[in-house]
Amino acid sequence: MSDTQTVVLVEGLSDKSAVEALAERRGLDLAAEGISLVAMGGATNIRTYIGRFGPTGSGLRLAGLCDAGEEADYRRGLEHAGLGSGLSRGDLEALGFFVCVADLEDELIRALGTAAVEHVVDAEGELGSFRTLQKQPAWRGGATHDQLRRFMGSGSGRKIRYSGLLVEALDLDRVPRPLDMLLTHLAGSRRR
Repeated sequence: MSDTQTVVLVEGLSDKSAVEALAERRGLDLAAEGISLVAMGGATNIRTYIGRFGPTGSGLRLAGLCDAGEEADYRRGLEHAGLGSGLSRGDLEALGFFVCVADLEDELIRALGTAAVEHVVDAEGELGSFRTLQKQPAWRGGATHDQLRRFMGSGSGRKIRYSGLLVEALDLDRVPRPLDMLLTHLAGSRRR
């Protein structure tokens, strides 16, 4: 990280994979721009990572992506680091931190539509497994969107693998807002 000027804090490896995939599609070479992605292993680790990389640590520029359920953790971590107080969602965005409505998988499924996501699942040879999940009593008759979110969250490494694949399947004019805003922020903060 010796050339790193900006650290992007994301909750997990699936978020990291999605950001990497979109950066590649947009021609943004993160390493060349001094941008490092850090998967924190959960939002509750935000304070530790802000302390390590932020103003009281390495003094690097920070950015990030989180789920709506973890927004308060991010807000408290940023406030604890002295990056504001009483931060609103707009304040978070001004600092370079963007919030997914439910989570990134939810955002990607909505952006693509369930039929397109099912096509990606089929291309990965897992449509049969998805159909099996749909037949389970807890999921039978439920919304396909919710079933796909559950499917992405089940199975070892599935969220990580599919997050990049779903970003690759996106039309670039349909990128979910938080992911789009993060990449726009990163492109705008290139090696100042």
